[in-house]
Amino acid sequence: MILNYIWIAFFLTAFVVALIRLIFWGDMQVFPEIINSTFSSSKTAFEISLGLTGVLSLWLGIMKIGERGGVISVFSRLLSPLFCKLFPEIPKGHPVTGSIFMNLAANMLGLDNAATPLGLKAMEGLQELNPRKDTASNPMIMFLVLNTSGLTLVPISIMVYRAQLGAAQPTDVFVPILLATFFSTLAGIIAVSIYQRINLLNRTILICLGGISLLVAGIIYFFHTVPRDRIDAYSTTFANVFLFLLIIGFILAGIHKRINVYDAFIEGAKDGFSTAVRIIPYLVAILVGIGVFRASGAMEFLIEGIGRAISFCGIDSDFVAALPTALMKPLSGSGARGLMVDAMTAYGADSFVGRLACVFQGSTDTTFYILAVYFGSIGVVKTRHAVPCGLLADFAGILAAIFICYLFFG
Repeated sequence: MILNYIWIAFFLTAFVVALIRLIFWGDMQVFPEIINSTFSSSKTAFEISLGLTGVLSLWLGIMKIGERGGVISVFSRLLSPLFCKLFPEIPKGHPVTGSIFMNLAANMLGLDNAATPLGLKAMEGLQELNPRKDTASNPMIMFLVLNTSGLTLVPISIMVYRAQLGAAQPTDVFVPILLATFFSTLAGIIAVSIYQRINLLNRTILICLGGISLLVAGIIYFFHTVPRDRIDAYSTTFANVFLFLLIIGFILAGIHKRINVYDAFIEGAKDGFSTAVRIIPYLVAILVGIGVFRASGAMEFLIEGIGRAISFCGIDSDFVAALPTALMKPLSGSGARGLMVDAMTAYGADSFVGRLACVFQGSTDTTFYILAVYFGSIGVVKTRHAVPCGLLADFAGILAAIFICYLFFG
């Protein structure tokens, strides 16, 4: 229901802004630009779905091997103490907890191509437990908010962009991104827990949060001890070695269980095409709405209004120039990436604005894209509190990014 209102708001806001530009500024190109954006966004949505087909087939096939080989069940048993607290409606030791872990691990390592198929697989498992098939369940919402909060331990692509644009130290945003995305994820968990009345003050969750905090601290320490010019190579190598070891581990587990690994892969891969086709309408809807909003100039109006309000309050407004990246990220990952590059090009990769845009890019994820694809893949139309909790996590990530960047680079 909330997605319905947001989608309508995109179009109505775009129409009002376009009328203002036409009547008061005489901009005759605004409506043609809006219509052109609907065609280009529709094409992009189809291309994304088509591009996902092969990746979905690959990873759904690998997951099927993992299921038959017993690997997913092992992950489920290991994570059961924590997941029983965060996902109290999932039966203890249920295989879907293994799928959830695989998706979150891929996200944390920045392996986007692997994370999406694994996430769709987890959503299918959660839908099997869902008594109301058209309505998001509590475990689905917690899972999706963990995704939209964008917890990433290795922001490889951002560091690569900084290197390409001439940053003196491409990795100097690594620690700020890690801290900002950690606060975003923590805020998301707290928001969902309040809605669902989950008690976070128990020993299991506190120990796990403490362990994650130590892990984050350890990663920060490690990357401070290696040469800066080698951080990108180490990050990329570690992520890809982990990914390949995962595939090999699943295959070896299948051999150990004496299953036909090839047939298991084919059976799982067959679902890849149908899943990719099923999400096309949802992708078209959300991307066209975002495209119309951008083409109308509504984003520029919003940024200008925020800048004037900040200046009127007497607050330092240096961060406003980087805000387009922050506001675009929940809507479009590629759009936010383009705005991040634009900020570094216009202000310099080592400027405060350029660095802040990078931290914005890494602190959250594409909330509306994730909700559209994941819910669309299983036919859920009533999202309940998924959108407000996801946006709260995004807002916390944005605020954390601003304060952290002033601390590190201000």
